[in-house]
Amino acid sequence: MSIISSFLKEMEKESITTRKMLSIVPEDKFDWQPHPKSMTVRQLTTHIAEMPTFATLAVTTDELDFNTQPYQPVQINNKEELLQYFETTLADSKAHLAAANENILPETWTMRAGDAIYAQLSKEEAVRMSFSQIVHHRAQLGVFLRLLDVPIPGSYGPSADGM
Repeated sequence: MSIISSFLKEMEKESITTRKMLSIVPEDKFDWQPHPKSMTVRQLTTHIAEMPTFATLAVTTDELDFNTQPYQPVQINNKEELLQYFETTLADSKAHLAAANENILPETWTMRAGDAIYAQLSKEEAVRMSFSQIVHHRAQLGVFLRLLDVPIPGSYGPSADGM
């Protein structure tokens, strides 16, 4: 199996769990945050929904420079918009991954803000990092939802709520 085929398979598999998690977020808690240094539920779920775009960036660009491309999150107002945004970024990422030539994967991809370099990886590692970031932030969302007393679906097996 090619690396890109493996990425596409993993992306599809992880999207099922991500979709489950995003679909249970209570809209009346979008502006809640567990700590002043934490994101709000809206910020966190929007970030999760946009994360597939990082795989697109990895195979279509050589860098992301926040000084020239400032981060501007999409404004999400309800769960329907959140899920639609995720489906849009997921479809875009799958299409760009499927069209990518595997020969570019060893090339360098950089995340920076001007001279400050946050990450310098191969494009393959950057795609992998985007998947890891989705899982990482999805786990954060699970903690947020647990604190809000929302039953959590299983990710890689049953959760404490599903047993």
